[in-house]
Formats: sequence, C-alpha cells, structure tokens
Amino acid sequence: MFICLIVLSKKTAKRFNDSTNKIKQITMASTSDIRNGLCIKFNHDIYKIIEFLHVKPGKGPAFVRTKLKSLTSGKVLDNTFSAGHKIDVIRVETHTFQYLYPEGDEFHFMNAETFEQISLNKNILDAPDLLKEGTNVMVQINTETDLPLSVDMPASVILEVTYAEPGVKGNTATNATKNATVETGANVNVPLFINEGDKIKIDTASGSYMERVKE
Repeated sequence: MFICLIVLSKKTAKRFNDSTNKIKQITMASTSDIRNGLCIKFNHDIYKIIEFLHVKPGKGPAFVRTKLKSLTSGKVLDNTFSAGHKIDVIRVETHTFQYLYPEGDEFHFMNAETFEQISLNKNILDAPDLLKEGTNVMVQINTETDLPLSVDMPASVILEVTYAEPGVKGNTATNATKNATVETGANVNVPLFINEGDKIKIDTASGSYMERVKE
C-alpha cells in the first residue's frame, strides 16, 4: 500500500490534469510521522522507508529503527532515528503507469491517463523480473523536479510457467519444491505438482509462489 505524503503543485497539476490526488502541504515531519512508503531526503540522497519499528526501551530515550531504500541506487541501508528527530519529506504525487517493454537496464512505461511515456532504471523497481507487458504500476513523482522517484508493484502477479524441473519420483515431502521459470524470465520455487503451462500467483514483495491459478 502506498502512503507517501502527497502534494500537487500547480505546475504538475497543469501537466497531468489530475484533480484526484490527495494533497498534503507537508515538507518537514518527525519520527512520529514515519510510515512505510514515506519518501525522505537523507544523507544527500532520496530514500523510501520500507520498514520501521518504534522502540521504547525501559531505560534511555525512545528511537525508531528503519530500513531505507535509495531511490537513485536501489541500495538498502539500516538507520536509527532518535525519537522526535526531524525528517525532510519529499513531496510526491502518484499516477498509474502501464509497463510497455524493457530496453537494457531501462524499463518503459506509459501514463494511463495522458499516454505520456517515461523510462525508468531498474534500480528503482522492486521486482523488475516479475513485470509483464501491460502490468499497471503506481509511479511516485517528485513534484519539485517532476522526476519519477519510485514504483509500487501490484501486491501479486499471475504469470505462466515456461519451464519446470521434473519432480523427483517418490518424493512425498510435504513442503518439497522445485525450480521453475515464468514468462518474464524470473525463477521461482514452486510445489512439485506445478508443470509447464500452469499459471501461478507470485508475491511481488518476496518473489515467492502463492498458488496455482485455474482458468
């Protein structure tokens, strides 16, 4: 679920003609405002908070443990903020884009409303190997620079298995799995009963198998 603080500038409102975005005029916040998906400036870079935990020890001051993903390099780091620490929030707006095709490390998308096309480096994509042509994603755009910051994938995708290792005969282990490849080229561990041509649901956050989908 995307919960970045959102503001719509006049410039981008005119550009995208989108009056449905929720607007919040907030640029500074404190640790009490930390949420997953919040985009912040930190150490001369732009990060998205992907995990956080408020800690109140028996002794000593409270603090917040966070896991931050750089939206320029894709690297993830752990950082601890002291309670009440001020953080610089990036003002963003979100739009629906449709995935078109890859080109090297660049992935091309089209705005579902304006048909404007953009290309994004795979570093800011959480699961590029699970993207199928036509998939809709939510793209967060920095309203100050009009540059894309991050992409939210759907929670799950349904993909066809193009290759599946044969199950080992006689293997009756309850949680036994084998390797499979889906139509986007991603490798997924699947149950032994999955075969080529089957369609499976995959969790985009973990890249793990969820269930077989019957048509």
